[in-house]
Amino acid sequence: MFFNFLDELRAAGIPASLKEHLILLEALDKDVISRTPEDFYYLSRAVYVKDEGLLDRFDQVFAKVFRGIAITYGTTQAEIPADWLKSVAEKYLTPEEMEKIKSLGSWDEIMETLKKRLEEQEKRHQGGNKWIGTGGTSPYGNDGYNPEGVRIGGESKHGKAIKVWDQREFRNLDNTRELGTRNIKVALRRLRRFAREGSADELDIDGTIDGTARQGWLDIRMRPERHNAVKLLLFLDVGGSMDPWIKLCEELFSAATSEFKNLEFFYFHNCPYEGVWKDNRRRFAERTPMWDVLHKYGHDYKLVIVGDGSMSPYEITHPGGSVEHFNEESGAVWMHRLTTTYPAAVWLNPIKEEQWGYSQSIKIMRELMNDRMYPLTLAGLDDAMRELTRKR
Repeated sequence: MFFNFLDELRAAGIPASLKEHLILLEALDKDVISRTPEDFYYLSRAVYVKDEGLLDRFDQVFAKVFRGIAITYGTTQAEIPADWLKSVAEKYLTPEEMEKIKSLGSWDEIMETLKKRLEEQEKRHQGGNKWIGTGGTSPYGNDGYNPEGVRIGGESKHGKAIKVWDQREFRNLDNTRELGTRNIKVALRRLRRFAREGSADELDIDGTIDGTARQGWLDIRMRPERHNAVKLLLFLDVGGSMDPWIKLCEELFSAATSEFKNLEFFYFHNCPYEGVWKDNRRRFAERTPMWDVLHKYGHDYKLVIVGDGSMSPYEITHPGGSVEHFNEESGAVWMHRLTTTYPAAVWLNPIKEEQWGYSQSIKIMRELMNDRMYPLTLAGLDDAMRELTRKR
């Protein structure tokens, strides 16, 4: 049962095993879901997909197997297989429907006309009765009306299409999409080193069993709760060019706060200088000297700087380059002190990586970080966490 589904998943590059297939069948046998296509979709996706980057590919397979949508994995352009469409039509259409098709000409003529229009049409078309488009009466397109046509993409409106042909364009979830709090948490979990610290407030089941067996009476043993022992120092750029990234930075900050027990954070503007702060409303009245940060938080902290690196190059390279105050030492000096004090350090940049080369300040900051600047995407965050993990 559903072996075709399993084969298509494997053909699409989704590592689906026979064990997972049996789990799906067992779940269906025990009626863990209601018998609806939507519930089956979510159940099968939960069973087969272990990597969020494969969710979109799973949707393609599901559409192909259960909706009859023709899809070729890994291609961006589709060629309509006339022989396949013809055989499907002859199998599913009644003689009356085939006669209606012939009223427009022979099947081969319809397919040939469709191919020619695909080659001739150079832009999107809406309305009308000839070109492939939307909202018209042409036999080709979608969202229109024609009693005998080939629906290309879109959703069914009248159920009159001879056959559906849908070549979808998908945006990959991994590497390119903006992050959400849940995805950030998943990436941050690579940066873990567990330890048991503090008071013994958690039941040690293994220790209790062992002690009871040895003593001959109930020997309840407790232990400290297991926490992520990684210490994280988070620097967040705020204001100016960072305003478009407020929501993304809030999600990152929320995820980091929940994942790391030992987290310290500070704000800065454009480039870290001699002072940082914790409250943006009082950033001029209550600043923390950078020297205090460097002396208080030891070398075992891992440093994550979040900023777009977009500023005047003089703000990094020259004393007095700051836009808000006169900095007696250049930003480059302070960046050198940060990266020297904290060998495990990365910079997360919300700007797309392909645009970094157009900014002189980003180039300079990237050099100061010894090329440890990563885009704030799923792949970039994953690479950054791997870099921090390598640095002990």
